Amino acid sequence: MKRRVSPDEQLMTALYTEHYAILINFVSRYVSDRHKAEDLVQETLLRAWKHIDHLDPEPGRTRSYLLTIARNVVTNAWRAEQRRPRLVSDETAVNSVPSADNVDQMVEGWLVAEALERLSPEHRAVIQAMYYEGQSVADAARRLSVPEGTVKSRAYYAVRALRTVFEEMGMLR
Repeated sequence: MKRRVSPDEQLMTALYTEHYAILINFVSRYVSDRHKAEDLVQETLLRAWKHIDHLDPEPGRTRSYLLTIARNVVTNAWRAEQRRPRLVSDETAVNSVPSADNVDQMVEGWLVAEALERLSPEHRAVIQAMYYEGQSVADAARRLSVPEGTVKSRAYYAVRALRTVFEEMGMLR
């Protein structure tokens, strides 16, 4: 049993048969990739099919209408391609791009340095010895020439003072 073909389907088949070669040549002038040109011609014919009621049966007008649609499709494809980022294949250009930046770490370091500057010299010396140089309480006490209890006390109050400074700077909530 043969399927019944609608007049619109017959018209589209006729359009494809008569105008495909002209459309592919027209689009190929603007697009170097054959597969992309074929896709754009298919898009052209799809748009013509969606607005088949606008088609004028006169051959010259039909071709003109299809070429106008094809021009619009090519223009839209070109505009869409211009918006997309392009893949860089130049090895020197790829290597010259800086690696992932560590701006957050740099800013955080500056803020910590600024906070440490706001501490008293005694508190700053204890923080430096214990937290940055990794010294034990006994080693820090020997280096700073103070008792171990004083180092513990200064470390405790220095950390509290840092917390207050960080809150003032908006780093802690």
